[in-house]
Amino acid sequence: MNETKIYDLEERTFQFSLAIRRFVKRLPYNINNQEDGKQLIRSSGSVGANYIEANESLGDKDRLMKLKICRKEAKESKYWLLLLDTN
Repeated sequence: MNETKIYDLEERTFQFSLAIRRFVKRLPYNINNQEDGKQLIRSSGSVGANYIEANESLGDKDRLMKLKICRKEAKESKYWLLLLDTN
């Protein structure tokens, strides 16, 4: 029996944002983590917000542009994750 997986990206991007928020709460407190954590929270939330906007787009070009913004924000989130001091 071949089961097809359903990839609900709206839910996954929401869960990503929640996981980031939980992660940032557990970071050691220092000025770098405070500032980088804020940026990480913003960019991770933007992934999901732009995905929702892409689903409500005005046309194919608008949808594609919003999806490209999602990808950009995901890459930015990766950048901020690399900068965090987790020790």
